[in-house]
Amino acid sequence: MFDATQFLTLDCPDDALHLHLVPEGGLADVPGLGAAGQAWAGRHDFTGKPDSSLLVPTDHGPVALCGVAAAHTPWSLAAAAQNLPAGSYRLEGVTAVDAARLAYGWALAQYRFDRYLSADAPAARLLVLPAGTDMDAILALLSSVALVRDLVNTPAEDMGPAHLQDVAEALAEEFGGSIATIVGDDLLDENFPAIHAVGRAAAEGREPRLIDLQWGDEAAPRLTLVGKGVCFDSGGLDIKPASGMLIMKKDMGGAAHALGLARLIMATGLKVRLRVLIPAVENAIDGNAYRPGDVLATRAGLSVEIGNTDAEGRVVLCDALALASEENPALLVDFATLTGAARVALGPDLPATFANDDGLWDAFEAAARTAQDPIWRMPLWAPYADDLKSPIADMNNTAEGGFAGSITAALYLQKFVGAGIPWVHFDVFAWTPKPKPGRPKGGEAQGLRTSFAAIKSFLSLDG
Repeated sequence: MFDATQFLTLDCPDDALHLHLVPEGGLADVPGLGAAGQAWAGRHDFTGKPDSSLLVPTDHGPVALCGVAAAHTPWSLAAAAQNLPAGSYRLEGVTAVDAARLAYGWALAQYRFDRYLSADAPAARLLVLPAGTDMDAILALLSSVALVRDLVNTPAEDMGPAHLQDVAEALAEEFGGSIATIVGDDLLDENFPAIHAVGRAAAEGREPRLIDLQWGDEAAPRLTLVGKGVCFDSGGLDIKPASGMLIMKKDMGGAAHALGLARLIMATGLKVRLRVLIPAVENAIDGNAYRPGDVLATRAGLSVEIGNTDAEGRVVLCDALALASEENPALLVDFATLTGAARVALGPDLPATFANDDGLWDAFEAAARTAQDPIWRMPLWAPYADDLKSPIADMNNTAEGGFAGSITAALYLQKFVGAGIPWVHFDVFAWTPKPKPGRPKGGEAQGLRTSFAAIKSFLSLDG
């Protein structure tokens, strides 16, 4: 389990080295470095280039230099946390606000998914933060991000629908929430036919389910999070090629985001009535698997013709969104690893983000800038909804023609969101395909910091 207190502290050990942030060309401004220290840095080609670091001997003992861009980002110290020798480092010359931002990347650079590793973890680099830094807020955020990464990184054998239920139940117990889960054929009795249809072919013990976690004061603004929990996606009878299945353990990344954000909300005591809905299924292949051409019922009363069984995420989400809409929340946010089209349009780093209200989008856009956690708005272009028409059902789950796949998927979901409910849909990748400082290859939280800040802003909450 990731424990950020190994990497961050407010208590300064006696042997902590001073760590100075150096913009390119700023060596002369480092206090106590002197001519000898500058000469040492020069011999080692240290100029303050971002992501570079160096230990420099001085008359007062060694100091650490870290090259950074002029503006501090959450990842400014990530490379240093990976490259400096193990030990303690006292962050110098930054405000408590900047320190909190820098601490994020420093700690996550030392994140390691070690559940299946026999080797011991490498020795930690401990960053000493200045007095006044909000350590509780930093630790809550880091625990939530690590939860998202851990869930996405866990193979499907150990992260099926029942395992997601276990995680949700543990969160409810930790923070005093309540939880209910509808499993297997009970989904039909409770009118969740679409969730049941997608997951009914899974093996015994991996039955489809709807997880429903609730927390907070019932009089507070209602916030509902919905997360796509497809714990493995074979593509169903429209089976994926082997290359397409290789990282499909991450297809529950939307559920991971919803649970990670819920953890952050509960840990910080945000004044909301929180509800988290996770349709958790495995899109498997068996004799009873749902088929291309089938017409499914949904909770909302709309019938859906299945154009492709590999477009299953939107099918399970529609029942959950319909349930969420029944209590008319003040804000509805869903996360889903929904379309390859979003990745073609925006690549792996930018979550395609859809909002049905301009004021709501303004809150998310402003939060993204402040948090330096990028998102990108995509249009809910209504004319494309015609591509979802079916001659034998109210709609098809895939669009005719294949254009604008992320938009038509969002338009499909929008049909199940109640009128007048502010709604944001995130089409996330939830994965880092190429390692970067602080972001190892594997599961990743995207838009989580933005969402937390935007929720507080949009719902006018003060913490």
